[in-house]
Amino acid sequence: WLDYKFKTLLPHVKSYIKNSTAVINDIKDMTLPREAKLFSADTTSMYTNISTDVGILYIQHFIQENINKIPHDFPTELFLSVLELIMKNNIFTFGHSYWLQLSGTAMGTPAACAYATVSYGQYENSVILPKYENNLTYFKRYIDDIFGIWLPTQSDDTQTWESFKRDLNSWGSLTWVTEEPSLSTNFLDLNIKILDNKVQTSTFQKTSNLYLYLPPKSAHPSS
Repeated sequence: WLDYKFKTLLPHVKSYIKNSTAVINDIKDMTLPREAKLFSADTTSMYTNISTDVGILYIQHFIQENINKIPHDFPTELFLSVLELIMKNNIFTFGHSYWLQLSGTAMGTPAACAYATVSYGQYENSVILPKYENNLTYFKRYIDDIFGIWLPTQSDDTQTWESFKRDLNSWGSLTWVTEEPSLSTNFLDLNIKILDNKVQTSTFQKTSNLYLYLPPKSAHPSS
């Protein structure tokens, strides 16, 4: 139920992106200034590093600030009560023992992905995007992966970029590892690059991909 209700909130996270196909559709017709560069970032253990109290508080703020955009019959009080109940009372097993999770996102719960998306999304909506609106030609996040197009205010403006990286890491104990802006980067299953002021994409596969599954129409023998 909580995960289902979260889907009402997701469209109001400005950085929210559903999948890599949506990214392709967003950027395929872009013509970029010559100073524009691409970057990506990912966070270390996002779920475990979202403080429960901070996460719930930011969900509250998110609902308050978007109250006129979400359906008028959205059950705010019940939603927040259930959210706190789940995030603060997650019990899991390890071997033959039972444990109560004391911090971080309640692991294994269906709402974990949406919770992480919306809670940090409130910080992006209120701090990151307004502060760097002149620099971020494009900025999207898929849970713990960020892709953006950075436009420096000056040709040698590294100070703003360093400030941006610090601000990404100024929410609770979350730490983002951010690539330096360049003409090429990887995001989800995409390799993205700038060529002649246009954005081009191709399929990207990690070197750690074990290729455990074969397509049904593969020419491999059935053995």
